[in-house]
Amino acid sequence: MANWDALLGWVDWVTVGLLLQLQVAYLLAIGPLRGRIVYAEVVKADWRKALVFTLGVLTIFLADGTALRPISERYLFSAHMAEHLLLTTIAVPLLILGTPDWLWRWMLQHPLIEAVMRYCTRPLMALVLFNSTLALWHLPLFWELALHHEYVHLLQHAMYMVTAVFMWWPVLSPAPELPRLSPPLQMLYLFIQSLLPGTISAVLTFSDQVIYPTYAAAERITVLSPLADQQIAGLLMKVVGTIVLWLLATIIFFVWAARESRDEAPRREKVAS
Repeated sequence: MANWDALLGWVDWVTVGLLLQLQVAYLLAIGPLRGRIVYAEVVKADWRKALVFTLGVLTIFLADGTALRPISERYLFSAHMAEHLLLTTIAVPLLILGTPDWLWRWMLQHPLIEAVMRYCTRPLMALVLFNSTLALWHLPLFWELALHHEYVHLLQHAMYMVTAVFMWWPVLSPAPELPRLSPPLQMLYLFIQSLLPGTISAVLTFSDQVIYPTYAAAERITVLSPLADQQIAGLLMKVVGTIVLWLLATIIFFVWAARESRDEAPRREKVAS
């Protein structure tokens, strides 16, 4: 039987160190080094954005630096799915929104970064890259490789997060050089994205056998059978992803409707007069 005290007290100090370096680099960029960055000389630091970025860093820590990681790698597929949802659905949007537009514009000055972002953040390409990455890593061969080889697991998470940046960009872009879609197209884009992982989640939820050998043979640390654990993972992928995307689409709709109403009011008054 697994030692829950040891599991719950587990911390990956390498992850902690890397995240601390990321946080310090960010704070230096928006603070003492801000005046050396193009576009930032006359811009004040926005500490609300710093808080959002920090929440993104803490979300990565929760996913990769706490007990969720060993539980997800050794025992529960559903925990692994929760880990990936935290990275791609919560952490990446927070990091995008928490990075000031002038810092994004500075990074986009690099020709390679600008070329990659311009090509990969096109709506259709972004959807293809993110969802094909999901599909590839859920193949049993690659999933098992990631579970048993640390560097493959790091590659998996890196690919998830990079392609998640591409996927979120048409909706959350802070850079005028690579602008967001119009609000109606943002809502359509989010609706399409909410449907695309459905095939993967359906296979996981409705399969009558455990797909990944590691979880089939794993020590039981809960009352869940391996098949029930897999079904919960599939439901998490579908339900959590759909809720986040549809909630954002709803917010976009109401913000857009309010803006349209404000813009329309002066025109109605002018016509009336």
